[in-house]
Amino acid sequence: MSNSQLSEAELKKALGELSGWSMEAGKLHRQYQFKSFVEAFGFMSSLALVAESMGHHPEWFNVYSRVTIDLTTHDAGGITAKDVELARKANQLAQSK
Repeated sequence: MSNSQLSEAELKKALGELSGWSMEAGKLHRQYQFKSFVEAFGFMSSLALVAESMGHHPEWFNVYSRVTIDLTTHDAGGITAKDVELARKANQLAQSK
C-alpha cells in the first residue's frame, strides 16, 4: 500500500465511498455510536488488532458508548491509502457490532 499522500481528487473520491467519514483538521474523521460501553470497547479491541496487523494506528477517543477516530499518516504528512483502508475496515467492524 502506498505511503504517499492522496491528491485532492483521490481524497474526494475516497470520502464519497466512506460512509460517515469527513475531513476535520486535515484528518479523516468519524464518530461511532454504540449501544453500550462494552460494544464500543469491543469495536476498539477488534480495530486495534486490524491496525496492528497493518502497522497503522489510529488517533482515537472513547467516552462510554462513543468512539471518535481521526486518521492521518504522520510520516507522509497527510492522508494516504492506509488511512482510507483503515477507515473502510472500521466501518465494516462497526456494522458487525
